[in-house]
Amino acid sequence: MSELRDEIHAVARRYPARRSAVIPALRLAQERYGWLPPEAFREVAAALDLTPAYCKSVASFYDMFHLEPVGAHTVEICTNVSCALVGAQRTLEAFERELGIRAGETTRDGAVSLRTIECAGGCGWGPVVAVDHRYREPVRPEDVPAIVGELRRTTGGA
Repeated sequence: MSELRDEIHAVARRYPARRSAVIPALRLAQERYGWLPPEAFREVAAALDLTPAYCKSVASFYDMFHLEPVGAHTVEICTNVSCALVGAQRTLEAFERELGIRAGETTRDGAVSLRTIECAGGCGWGPVVAVDHRYREPVRPEDVPAIVGELRRTTGGA
């Protein structure tokens, strides 16, 4: 994809070393593919003169990158200590019940992926839930049916 390569080159010009552009380049690739399949690592690596293994090692460190296909919507629950102390586990369990899946899974119809994340950075407002990368806080178990209902209306399933 020469268009992706051109976008990566444009981003890389902002950095003193091409290696410094690997995170924004991976983000561009994930936006293009919806996740990071092997060909995305090859494209990013070729554009930045790195190895695909190096690119994958960076992506595997951060939970913002998807190494497996994800649903049309993502629900990510912060489970770090601040959110855990105010009920993140109960909120996660409510999403699991409502969606019929466990954290790390995607609904059968491919509509929603449910994940836990290490820290959403909203420590004073927990539990923090990111729905399609938009933060909602605090999210209590009783809020979950309405959130899942919104997702079902926009996908016709879940």
